[in-house]
Formats: sequence, structure tokens, C-alpha cells
Amino acid sequence: MAEPSKVIHIRNVGHEIAESDLLQLLQPFGLVSKIVMLRAKNQALLQMEDIHASVAALQYYSSVQPSVRGRNVYMQFSSHQELTTDQSSHGRNSDQESEPNRILLVTIHHMIYPITVEVLHQVFKAYGFVEKIVTFQKSAGFQALIQYHSRQEAVEAFGSLHGRNIYDGCCQLDIQYSNLSELQVHYNNDRSRDFTNPSLPTEQRNRTPQQQGYPDPAGLYAFQQPGASYAQMGRAAMIAAAFSGTLPHGVTGTNERCTLIVSNLNTDKIDEDKLFNLFSLYGNIVRIKILRNKPDHALVEMADGLQAELAVHYLKGAILFGKKLEVNYSKYPNITPAPDAHDYLNSSLNRFNSNVVKNYRHCCAPTKMIHISALPQEITEEAILNHVSDHGSVINTKLFEVNGKRQALVMFESEEEATEALVSKHASTLEGNTIRISFSQMQSI
Repeated sequence: MAEPSKVIHIRNVGHEIAESDLLQLLQPFGLVSKIVMLRAKNQALLQMEDIHASVAALQYYSSVQPSVRGRNVYMQFSSHQELTTDQSSHGRNSDQESEPNRILLVTIHHMIYPITVEVLHQVFKAYGFVEKIVTFQKSAGFQALIQYHSRQEAVEAFGSLHGRNIYDGCCQLDIQYSNLSELQVHYNNDRSRDFTNPSLPTEQRNRTPQQQGYPDPAGLYAFQQPGASYAQMGRAAMIAAAFSGTLPHGVTGTNERCTLIVSNLNTDKIDEDKLFNLFSLYGNIVRIKILRNKPDHALVEMADGLQAELAVHYLKGAILFGKKLEVNYSKYPNITPAPDAHDYLNSSLNRFNSNVVKNYRHCCAPTKMIHISALPQEITEEAILNHVSDHGSVINTKLFEVNGKRQALVMFESEEEATEALVSKHASTLEGNTIRISFSQMQSI
């Protein structure tokens, strides 16, 4: 190991990893005073406030593998004892950095999906009152000027958002301080907005060629309602990103119908909660209603049309309790609240309240393998087997740990058996823990 230094050298820093991700690794050990992102080399240099902090960090990570956004990174002492100001990531604009301004100049890199004033406002308003936004196209790419009410708000936004992605794996924010003192906004539209003056005209006109160069991905683009969280914003674009930029073959993304009709159900074994456990793999559930006059039919209302389309795509023809499911779009736009309609709108068991992109990435048709998480730390394979084996023949099991959390894979003889185990045991209690079950796309253990 190199001679101890305040500067830590980190390797395998992928493009998806932002400065803030690396800060989270090291800030528990002390203040990080400077940071250099060496993007061309997939490396970074971080200087701790003192050498005791850097030694403590490397001692800890010598026995614990640091991982950021699913990627293992590797740390060692740098040959640098100090980072000079012009080495620092912030040093490249040190003349501007020394004089923070309430107006930020934002450049969007890797812009796969369209960025408008609404998107930028959703991202930046978390750090203070955004007064004005102006967007424009330059040789450097798509850029925006964002004016806060105060300089401190702009400084906080700069520190939190510089280097971050708006969507998973794309639309990276490169932020500098502007030298302007006041933004001039003449129109309130999708290219500029004065939030202090809502009476400005809209200036209706066609989009510019530059904006046409960033088409709506597969016709999917849709904004969340005001107040939606940063992580959940632009859900449709995030879905496309989760599926490596293209939706699964056969999924159009243009469906707007949210309610599904599910038929050929096994009336002796099915109930609303079991349907919830299955359909919640593909999106959040609003309501489910089993029809009294047709008890082998049920209505399932999903949170949006995309999630409904994913459910139809992956579940049509699936076998559940010995019956081949028929899954189609209902003629009803939604399920009316009623005593016989089970409401899941605010259920904490809805899977897409967090880790949205990760959940979409794991969407698949039923498989023979289930993945079980949220397990007790002291759980045994025997206890897991006892919990699920009444639903079919278990071929193999594997108990493992990810980031200190116990998880398991259980492989059944057939997709039907795995599906029955999932719908029956997802959200059940095992040794005091409410476990979570999903299908795994792994072929073997």
C-alpha cells in the first residue's frame, strides 16, 4: 500500500457515478475538502480534511467492498499528498466558484430524453424558490439558466446536483455559476418561465429544430403532477431507461387505459390480495374488485397506462392455481370505490413507491425462480424451505447477503409453482419480518 495520504484514489468510477455518490462513501469518516472526477479514466481523487480520516476510511474499506450504484469501486492512497485548487473539479471554474451567484448555468450531457422547464423546475425546486428558468440550445448542448431567490439556495443546489443524472443513466447535470445578475423572461412556455409573474404570454409557436432532435421516447413522455418527488419524476422516461433505452418488444408505451379485466381465475383459491401480489410486480395498484356475478373475473386498476400494459404483456397466458389467465383492458376507465372493491392506493406494499427504476428493470414474465428479500438476519435455508415448499417441488435454494441484508433464491420445478408461492407468500410474515418476493430472471442457482 502507498504511503498514507489525505488524498484517496478511487478506481472503476463509471459514468453513472456522481460526486455525491462518492461523498456518501467517505463523509462518515470525516470532511471531504476537495474532489477531482477523472471521467476519461473512470477514476476520482478525494481529499479528506486530515490524514486520520483517510486512514480510517481505507482501513474500513479494506474489509468491506465499497459498491456504488451496483458497481464495485476500489480505493487506495494517492501519490498526491494534497490536491491543488486547479486540480479540483470545482477548480476548473475557480474564478466563478469563488463568487457564487443565485443564477446557475446548467448544461445537460447524454440527453436521451427531452428536458423542459417543468422537468428542471421539479429537480431544482427542492433546494429553494426558483424564480426564473430560461432554456436554450448552444454548441455545448442543451443549456438552462436557473435563477433562485437567494444565493444560498443556488449554492445548495450546486452542491447537491452537480454531476447527478435527471434520469437513470442519462441527462447528466453539469452546473456552473452564471455571471448574470438577473434573467429576462418574456414568455411563460416550455422553454422559459417566470414563476414570479404567471401572467406573461405563452407565445404559441412550433418547436425549434433543436427540440425536435430530442423526440418523445416511443411517445411515452409524461410529467408527474406538481409535488411529485425527484426520484419518481418522468416515470415513462425512467421506464425506457430501465429497459436499456427501449421498451420490451410488443410494449408500445402509448396505452392510456389503466384498468384491466382478468378472467379464468380459480374461484376456490383466488382473492384480491393474491391478485395484488402478482400484479404489483408491474406497477402500483389502485383498486381490485372480484366480480360478484362472475367470480372467475376481476378488475385490476393500475396507477397508469404503462404499468397496465406491462401487466398485460407479461401475465397474459400465465398459469395461476391451475388456470391459464386471460388479461385484457377493461372498458371501464377505473374502479369506483365501493365496499366490495379493495383499495390499495395508499398501501405501503405497493412496490413502486421507491426504487422505481430498479423495479421496472426486474419486470419479467413468471419464472421458475423466486427472489426473497427483507429476510431476518438469522434465517436459515430450512426455515425458508418450510415457508414456501407447500406450493411445489423446490429444486434448489440459495441464501446470501447483499449490503448486509439477507436474501434468498428458491427454484421450483415449474413457473406455475413459483407463481403460486409468490402470490401466496409475498408480504407474509416469516420469523417476525414481512418478506418481499419477486420473480428472478436467473436460469440456475
